[in-house]
Formats: sequence, C-alpha cells, structure tokens
Amino acid sequence: MGLPLKALLVEDVADDADLAILELEHAGFQVEPKRVFTKNALVAALKEFQPDIVLADYSLPGFNGGAALELVRSTFPQIPVIILTGMLGDEKATELIKAGARDYVLKTNLKRLGSAVQRALAEVREIRAKEQAEQALVASELRYRQLFEGATDGIVVLDAATMRVLEVNPFLVNLLAYPREEYIGKRFNEIKPFKTAELLIETLNQQRECEFMRFDDLSFTTKHGRHIRAEFIYACYNTDGGQIVQCNIRDITDRKLAEEALFAEQERAQVMLDSIIDAVISADAIGNITYLNPNAERLTGWTKENAVGRPFREVCPIVDATSRELAADPMALAIHQNKAVELIPNCLVIRSDGNEVPIEYTAAPIHNHAGDIAGSIAVFHDVSEARAVASKMSYLAQHDALTELPNRMLLNDRITQAIAVAKRHETKLAVLFLDLDRFKRINDSLGHAIGDRLLQSVAERLAGCLRNSDTISRYGGDEFVILLPECTRRDDAALSAEKIIATLTLPHNILSHDLHVTVSIGISVFPEDGEDADALIKNADAAMYHAKETGRNNHQFFQREMNVLAMERRLIEDSLRRSLERREFVLYYQPKVDLASGEIAGAEALLRWRHPHHGLLTPERFVPIAEDCGLMVPIGRWVLREACRQAKAWLDMGLGPTSIAVNISAVEFQNKDYIDNVRAVLKNTGLTPSALELELTESVLMKDAESAATALNALSNMGVQLAVDDFGTGYSSLSYLKRFPIDILKIDQSFVHDITTDPDDATIVRAVINMGKSLKLRVIAEGVETSEQLEFLQEEDCVEGQGYYLGRPMTADEFAKLLRAGVSPLDNELKSTEQKTKQFS
Repeated sequence: MGLPLKALLVEDVADDADLAILELEHAGFQVEPKRVFTKNALVAALKEFQPDIVLADYSLPGFNGGAALELVRSTFPQIPVIILTGMLGDEKATELIKAGARDYVLKTNLKRLGSAVQRALAEVREIRAKEQAEQALVASELRYRQLFEGATDGIVVLDAATMRVLEVNPFLVNLLAYPREEYIGKRFNEIKPFKTAELLIETLNQQRECEFMRFDDLSFTTKHGRHIRAEFIYACYNTDGGQIVQCNIRDITDRKLAEEALFAEQERAQVMLDSIIDAVISADAIGNITYLNPNAERLTGWTKENAVGRPFREVCPIVDATSRELAADPMALAIHQNKAVELIPNCLVIRSDGNEVPIEYTAAPIHNHAGDIAGSIAVFHDVSEARAVASKMSYLAQHDALTELPNRMLLNDRITQAIAVAKRHETKLAVLFLDLDRFKRINDSLGHAIGDRLLQSVAERLAGCLRNSDTISRYGGDEFVILLPECTRRDDAALSAEKIIATLTLPHNILSHDLHVTVSIGISVFPEDGEDADALIKNADAAMYHAKETGRNNHQFFQREMNVLAMERRLIEDSLRRSLERREFVLYYQPKVDLASGEIAGAEALLRWRHPHHGLLTPERFVPIAEDCGLMVPIGRWVLREACRQAKAWLDMGLGPTSIAVNISAVEFQNKDYIDNVRAVLKNTGLTPSALELELTESVLMKDAESAATALNALSNMGVQLAVDDFGTGYSSLSYLKRFPIDILKIDQSFVHDITTDPDDATIVRAVINMGKSLKLRVIAEGVETSEQLEFLQEEDCVEGQGYYLGRPMTADEFAKLLRAGVSPLDNELKSTEQKTKQFS
C-alpha cells in the first residue's frame, strides 16, 4: 500500500489529470484526487478538501497556473504547489519558482512528477519541522521567562567564563533591595550583598569548574541592613551561546527562625524535664517505656537506656502500702479512660534495688495530631521527705521544741483521756503545776543559752522522777505541768512533789556554772478540785502561787480560797506590766541621821506603787511578783534614775543631803548591763558618784562571790558608796568584808528592835558597831523607833540611824520642806511622829 496523498488538480482536461494521477500511483502514492479548473472551485476545494499538494496546469481558460499559485500561497502557504505545463520557458519557470512554486513538470515528461512531488513534500515537512522547532523554542523561552520573572526564589544568571551577571529576576531585586542596574555586568564577587557571604565567595574562587553546589544556610545583608538567611544553589548549563551559571537564592529566614525556635523549645522542654524535681515517665500506646528523666531514674533505680522499651510495670511497680497488693497501672488507666488520673492514696514504688519509696502521681494520655492516643505520661513525686516533715510537724505541734516534752495541747488531751478513765474506774488523778523560783534572774544574768540548758536539765530530772505512765509537759517559760493518772491517794501526789523538789534543788552544772534552783509546786486532784483539764490546771496554778507566797521551794494542795489570792496576784501582775508606762511608781524618802550632830546625813529612796485600785502599795506587795515576771530590772532602772535625779535637784537647790541610798535587788545586780546603767545614770543626771549609796544584802553578795567582787570593784572605782543591807541576817562573814570594797554596814532592824531588852541583841549590835570602827566602815542602825534605842546607839557611838523615830518615809516635796526647815530630827519637840506629820505634811 502506497503513501496516502490528497492531490488537488487544477486542470481543465480530464485526460491530462488522469495521466498525472496514474503517474503518481506508479510512483508509489495512494492518490485521493480532486480536479477543479475555476478559481472559485479552487478556493472551495482548498478549504474543504485540504490537499497535501496542488498540481496546477499553467494554461487554463481564464485562469492559469500563476493565478492558482498566488491564490494557494496567499491562503494556504503551507501547501506545496507544482506547475504542470506543455511548454514553459526558463524565464517563466524562474518567476514561478520565485513566486513559491515547488517545482514545474512538463506534461511531456510526467515520469518526473512522482519525484517532484516527493521532493516537494519532503521540503514541506522539513520546513514544518523547523517551524515547529522554532515555535517550541519560542514557547520554551517564554515559559522560562515566565518562570524567571515569576519565581519566588531570587535568580542570578552569570556568564560562566567571566562570572559577570547577565540577568537577575524581580524577586531577587525585591529580596535584597538593590536595583537591577547594580547587578548587570558586574562580577559576582563584586556585588555588595554577596560580598558578605564569605563562605560562598571563597568556595566559588576555589571551585570555578564546579557544575553544581548547594549551601543550606548563607547569610546576606540587604541594602536596608536587614540580615537574611538563604539557601543557595549554583548550577552550570551549556547553551547555544556558551556556558551559563544560574544561582538560585531562597529566603529561609523565617523557616530557620522557626526551626531554631522549635529546637530551643525542645531544648527547654528537655532541660525542664531533666531538671524538674519530680520524676517524669512516658510510655507508648501499649505501655512500654519511652522516656525517663533523671529524677525518674533516681526514683526507680533504672537508667533510661535500660528502661526504654520495657513494660511500665517492670520498671515502676506500684503497690498499696497497706494491703501490699499491686496497684492499678496509672499509665494504662490514663489510656483506657482517655483522661488524667490521680494518685490512689498511700502508694509505694518498689525500686530496682528493692527499696520502697512513698509517692504521689498523676498520669495523662498523650494524643497525636489526629487526636488519637499515642501514649501516656506520668509525673511521680517522692513524698518521703514531705511525710517525714509532716510527721515532724505533727510531733512539734504537740511537743515543746526546747525540751521535747508534751506541750499544752497534748497535755490537755492526755488529761481529758485520764479523766475519762478515772470516771470509768472511779479513781483519782493529780495535776502538779511546777514553777522554777526566780528563773528570770538566771536568764537575765547568765543569758538565755544557759537558761535554756537549765530548762533541759530540769526536764531530764523530772523524767527520772516519774513513771512512764505520767505525763510531763512544759507549759510555758519556766512552768511545767505534770499529770499523775494513777494517783489513788493525795499523799501519793505529795510524795511525788517532794521527790521532785529534792531532785531539782541539787546543783545543775551548766556550762561550768553550778546553778541552784528552787521550785514551787501546786497540786490539784480530780474530782475534788475540778472535773476538766482547764479547771485542774487552773487550780494547780493557784496552789503553786500559794506555795510561792509561803516561802517558795515547797508544795501546796489547792484550796478554794486560793483562787481569790491567785486572781489577785494575776491582776497585780497584769497591772504591774503597764505601771511604768502609766507612771504609777513613786519614790518616798526616809532620812538617815547623824546620831552625833543630829543633822540629816542622807536619805534612802523607797519605792511605792500608786495602784489604780489598791492605792499606795509597799514593795512587799509587788516586788516578788516583779522579780518572778521579769519586770524588776526595768523598774530598778527607773528607781535609780529617779533617785539620782531628785538628789541632784536638791543639791542644785542648796538643800541636798550628803547622800542618796538605793536598794539593789539580786535580779538587777546580776544583770550584765547593771554597771553600764549606773555609769549612764550618773552621767545623765550629773550626780557626783560619791553621793550615791547602793545597798545590797549579804545573800546577794554571796550568791556568786567572784562575779560580785568584780562588779563591786567596778562600782567602787567609779566612786559609788557600797552598803551591806540587813547585816547580821545572812552570812555575816568577815571574809567577804575583807574581799569586797564595802563602805557601810547597816544593822538589821530585827537586832535594833530589842537592844534595850534583849542582852544578846545588844551584844550583837555593840559588836557590829565596834567591828565597823575597826574596819573603818560607817555603821547605820535601821529600825530606830524609840528614844531608848536612840540613846543606846548614841552611847555606843553608832554613826548613823534610820527609823520611824527619826523620820518616816515621805514624798520628795515633804523631804524638801524638812531640809529647808534645817531642824534636827533629834529635837525634843519633833520626837513624835504625829508632830512631824503636822509640820511637814
């Protein structure tokens, strides 16, 4: 079968057309012919028949081959035209070829027609192929230009030989903010934004022959100074015009920032998980471990490397602390319930070494992006320390921190329980309220550290005195309360109290100090003295105060009237705490008289308290209470300051006695700041030190002889006069008179009272006076109340006297009147107290 050929013959002679067709068939074509011989028919055939070739007779009536050629070329130039003619000159043939004919064939030589058609068709095919190639090239260039212009990467095209820029796309211009003109024709390494990419330039200089390079993260600086990070691809291509290089620059700044932010977030999460104080464990959807943080490793005893991939129960078995049964798997529960699950109380984790750790935990499911469960995570908290602290806190809430004895709360609970038992069995119980006598003095003089050690020593000794069934409680400060739950008789409580007193009064060696303490104990008994804890403690407290009132270092059972006394003492103590700020204290002054001249030699300052309800109170009513509750030191400071101020005021008025005497309590004298306070008072008031006499009792001096000697020497060096008050009632040892810088001896009034009727008292007073003369000490007799006593003392050459016969204690104004009057208290008309009162009050 031949090559199909649609042949349009423009021929008015049918036979000539048939001969041409026959010749084409002989040439191997399978011809589909169509014959026309007019112009209109040709136009119609060209559109409808769409021939592969046109064979046109040159000579047609009214329409020749030249016109046909022109018509075909103007409408369908792609269809080849061959001219058929009987005869044709060379000149005309040349014109036809120039006009577009592919060839011409003489009708006398039709054998040449087949080859002519083949050549014409081949030329057409070649032309069409070339046109198609050109069209494809144009289309390709168009597509490239479109891609180049519209690319979302920056593109630089370089001449590979010179590395000069041929073109840049708009995206690069916008990206780096440099205009196109600053790129075109310049070498790549001369362009400003590329100069900063040192790694790129260095690599290109070293590898000029490289056909492809990729840089994942280069930094470029835009014209506006913004730094961008870019992915850079360098590729070399061969073109008809030679080799070119295309550089693609993709802005990855945001992506890199996002990656780095994600990495930082992951790092933070990892650091947080690794540093969190709790144990964190994660598992996959089937319960195999995927992660343990360091604290989870410590909690379980497993390393992360060994634990990953193992079942949760193997790595972290949890048991109920009470039943010892295996607890539910929290990770499995969280997955099964698809929600967070909380701790089952009282759980333990069994570590890999077999040790058990109490824990609290929370577990929750982990979901993927699709919302499906991908695993679970659990947070475990080791509560060992917390439970130990809670236990310790519970203990501390019920025990005294210093002595570790039960405190008030635990004591009340035990008394309540003991009362319930006593009611059930119709038995008794006793409550002992114990207070260390003058404990405040030890605290103030030796410091709180020694005071605390003393309280611990007392607690230890109390524990040694009592049974295990008894309760010893530190009630507060130096107060202890003891519960004797198995006390069948009152005498049993008394025996326990006596044993306690005997034990506690033995010396306590505290930090090289031998401390002697006494104790006052009050006892209440159930059910006679109260039916609940509060009543029994309150009544034992009242009995303890009665023990103090009756001399201390003893025990007393509660009696109903004690509540009144205890209440009165409590009220006085409460009022006493506010007395200084309310300025309720006042000093009275009693004259000391020179028994030879009758002149007033000085005054003794005596403290009084103007109580808002009880009136004027003497020291006997409130000083013991002040000493017990720690108020004696501030009160004593006020007394010293006021006495010195008043004495200086009298001296400034030209009235002053030669000296002012102030009594010093043991609590004040043992206070570590006492010497400095005396020095400060003298400086602030301006009183001459020699005008101040400080009176101390023998017992105060001998309580700690070494410390007393140091303090007395300091006072003496200051110029202060020192007196021993109530001489003869204490140690009365000549040794301390030798050791201490004493200036004055005051004979106690108990000896003066009976010197005219009791020979022994007269002998003692006479001996003290003579001893004073021998030791060059000034002797003052206290309690002179009669003329006979005065005459005795004058006959024995006693230097000074003091007492109601010579002058009662009086206010500062009254004493000033006495001084202004210049009258001797020894004048006969002033011997009676009543007369003095009338003149000077």
